[in-house]
Amino acid sequence: MNELARHHDHPSFPATLRRPAAERWALAQADGLLLDGIADGDSGSLARLFDRHGAAVMGLLTRMLGRNGEAEEVLQEVFLWVWRHPQRYDAGRSSLRGWLLVIARSRALDVLRADRSRRLREEGVERDRPTAHEPVPLAEIEERERRRRLLSAMTVLPGEQRRCIELAFFSGLSHSQIAARLQQPLGTIKSRIQLGMAKLRQALGPALDGVPA
Repeated sequence: MNELARHHDHPSFPATLRRPAAERWALAQADGLLLDGIADGDSGSLARLFDRHGAAVMGLLTRMLGRNGEAEEVLQEVFLWVWRHPQRYDAGRSSLRGWLLVIARSRALDVLRADRSRRLREEGVERDRPTAHEPVPLAEIEERERRRRLLSAMTVLPGEQRRCIELAFFSGLSHSQIAARLQQPLGTIKSRIQLGMAKLRQALGPALDGVPA
């Protein structure tokens, strides 16, 4: 028995590797079908992809960025980026979840670096011009404009569709959790998210300037 096999059942062994090979293959196939659907413009595939992997991505972002709202914003950016670039995934290099976590980690590091750079600029301004009004950093202006465009795009949706998508992407809730919170049938929630995402796909182009390319 090789080293990998001896430790296969140890609690510290990664859960994805403890799964039988057939199960891992089935999960990979299901993820591949969802990416194919996204590439074909199926918003329902994006919603199902979020249901499968959103919690894991949000967990990583919360550990890196805390619970100050930045983690939720980056979570949204990650899945919107996947919506635009599903062809970037290479199944030969990692699992789909691993790929999503790499994207999320890279974007979170960008946010942390931008925050640090902004603080240094603000401290420099304070030292050099103690009596002057503190300027608004360029990064903050760009972020405000990006959020304005995203919020503007959301206004094309009916209220019930917008609420479901906000709960899914900003609060990280699954379809079943949204159904329980809104006291609506699960099928109704899924339908609202699918219809809303289809409309956002037409309206979000200008609002995606801040998403990493």
